[in-house]
Amino acid sequence: MDWQQHAVHLSTQVTDPVSRWREPVAETPRHELVPRWWERDGVGGWRLRDGAADPSAWTAATYADRSLITRVGTLHADKAQLTDRLQGLPTSSATLPSLVVRMLRHGRLADGLSLLDLGTGAGGLTAYACHRLGGGHVTSLDIDPYLVSAAGQRLASLGHHPTMVTADATEHVPGSYDRIVSTVGLPAGPGLAPVVAALAPGGRIATTIARTCLIITGWKRASGAVMGQVERDTAGFMLTRSGDDYPPALTELFTLAREGRGEEITTGVHPVVDLPNAWELSSMLQVTTPGVELDYERRDGTRTAYLVHPDGSWARASADGTNPPEVHQGGPQRLWTALERIRHQLNADGSLPLLGAQVRITPDGVCHLSRGNWHTSMGAR
Repeated sequence: MDWQQHAVHLSTQVTDPVSRWREPVAETPRHELVPRWWERDGVGGWRLRDGAADPSAWTAATYADRSLITRVGTLHADKAQLTDRLQGLPTSSATLPSLVVRMLRHGRLADGLSLLDLGTGAGGLTAYACHRLGGGHVTSLDIDPYLVSAAGQRLASLGHHPTMVTADATEHVPGSYDRIVSTVGLPAGPGLAPVVAALAPGGRIATTIARTCLIITGWKRASGAVMGQVERDTAGFMLTRSGDDYPPALTELFTLAREGRGEEITTGVHPVVDLPNAWELSSMLQVTTPGVELDYERRDGTRTAYLVHPDGSWARASADGTNPPEVHQGGPQRLWTALERIRHQLNADGSLPLLGAQVRITPDGVCHLSRGNWHTSMGAR
């Protein structure tokens, strides 16, 4: 494959002309990091794509500014058969290059500093960082031993030799680092504490908080706390996981939300919104109702949103177009009601207080957010 011209074109799309990240993108053969990937099959599942079997599609996919799903459930694309059809949630990906570059910029990297790339995935961020900083300054960590091994071998074939670590970052992060850039959504609270502990005093972190679009950046003080802000920028990453897949209980709850009759049936006030893509709105819901999961579908003009929570709560709101929806809710919490409170706040104030908020992350991983008279904490027990 004559990949160089495609990589150069990609670099002009995802970096500024004077960016120090233009050369790393232009000189990274991204296709070698993603030889196979999963694509939606159009009927709710996934089908395998093999680069070597379709070089033109391989080029088009890997040198476009898009994320490529490399693992669904417990099955990595590398280990799948071409005839496999899967159902389930994505559990690893090659992040779109523009977002990788944005996260690296938020990390404020500089020569001679050590970097932890949290969430190896296909190794794209690691490759860019090694190109600029040198492999001796870069560590890449993921919970999946296969991902770490495969990415390490592919990076080595490109001449990059970072330190590759297999670990559950929500339990322990070995080492100490001047910079931490995370491309997985870290849970506020105890699951974030090991990452904060691994950040050296004076160091900087750039991460998202699980199930939100919030990019949090900050500098670690001598007290052990991280002081920073919610960037006026957004990103959506997969959640950290402690096992091979996400808990099956969520799948069962989504089935209940799709098919069940609510304990409470009402007519909603606001139109059904595509919650997974209404990032700031869904992030505020996550702040007020931690742990909520979302889905949305549109069929023949009917819009339906689904909300579930690990405590057994669920909601379904469905309507033709922008008409008031029929809302079914069950379980201990009324999830759609919680969402409508936030939408009332948005309509009344004209904005939500999340983006631009000040952040203090204490050593226990709790994120304290404030903006004006508004304040809240994420991850507190």
